[in-house]
Amino acid sequence: MPRISHFDIPVDNPERAQKFYSTVFDWKFEKWDGPMDYWMAKTGTEQPGIDGGMSKRIPGQIGISNTINVSSIDEFSKKITENGGHLIIPKMPIPKVGWFAQCTDTEGNMFGIIELDEKAE
Repeated sequence: MPRISHFDIPVDNPERAQKFYSTVFDWKFEKWDGPMDYWMAKTGTEQPGIDGGMSKRIPGQIGISNTINVSSIDEFSKKITENGGHLIIPKMPIPKVGWFAQCTDTEGNMFGIIELDEKAE
């Protein structure tokens, strides 16, 4: 069963946002060594939960979005569109991580799906 594995916080000012989340929740941020500006967020280990990240806001992006691990981006993209959802950003590689797509559900809520694959380029 696919589960939420990651959240993404879109921000206008990464430094300001990291200070906010670090001060309020004691989250730790580390710059990702990938092809885009992205900061990994560690939210702790004392309670159940997930870690996430922070990226510069894409125009029109509103609110925190969750990413769901799936076994096949192609299969789940098809399921999403066949059941009334939409692909906002179609399948794209995140090098050395996997394949990613940004979607909306039937209510307009945005979420991501990811197929882990270290060979993605």
